[in-house]
Amino acid sequence: MREIFLDPVFERIWKGKDPFQAAFELTGESYRKVKSRHTFRIEREGRGYFVKLHRGIGFREYFKNLLQFKSPVTDAGQEYRALLHLKAHGVETMTPAAYGCRGSVPFARTSFLVTEELTDCISLEDFCRNWKTELPPFRVKRALIRKLGDMAGKMHRSGLNHRDCYICHFLLRKGTENSAGPELHVIDLHRAQIRSCVPYHYWVKDVAGLWFSAMDAGLTKHDIYSFLRAYFQQQRLADLFGRNGKFLRAADAAARRLYRKDHRKDPPPETVF
Repeated sequence: MREIFLDPVFERIWKGKDPFQAAFELTGESYRKVKSRHTFRIEREGRGYFVKLHRGIGFREYFKNLLQFKSPVTDAGQEYRALLHLKAHGVETMTPAAYGCRGSVPFARTSFLVTEELTDCISLEDFCRNWKTELPPFRVKRALIRKLGDMAGKMHRSGLNHRDCYICHFLLRKGTENSAGPELHVIDLHRAQIRSCVPYHYWVKDVAGLWFSAMDAGLTKHDIYSFLRAYFQQQRLADLFGRNGKFLRAADAAARRLYRKDHRKDPPPETVF
């Protein structure tokens, strides 16, 4: 197995070079480094890029994941395909600049992914951090909530589930928050899965992750209704809850379990699901 994609910039920069050797010789400002994966930032021709280098996870880790009924992340291809998939379905995300994967044995593959840097952005988690005590303008809050709901709904209807679906993984372009259509980008898709339809378990998990990570943002029931209308593309609440009540109760329960586990205290008592 050998896959290669280079945009015009990296095709020119790496002309005559082995892309794998060139990628693994890159160095830059490190953001995350674990045993089999390293993420860092570089600059080329005045533009910023993020690089993810994947080395084989090893057979022990691979089979450990399988025995725990988890889908192991073996290479950068999962994220690369997720980026292309989301772009094809109108969901804003990162733009791949270079990608390569080689190796027939899943736990021994070598791969890399280079994406264009998203500049002047802030995560929704940071942007909403003080909403509970410092209320944002109503139109800013409502436009962001609707945008997130529309974006998450498109993502799930396309057949993709994120598996790390928290508001910290949605980046807001600064300066667009006052517009009717704020610019959001979903990131960190290395665990994403693509199917014809998102399985119920992963659907609940993703929506629960969003709800859990927004529980301390001081959202009202009307804010949540606004999100759900955009997410389900359904304006009548009676129809929305009638068709999706069981799912929403499951997502709410999962979000509250996450909150207790992460914060070691009870979540806000009110619920609208």
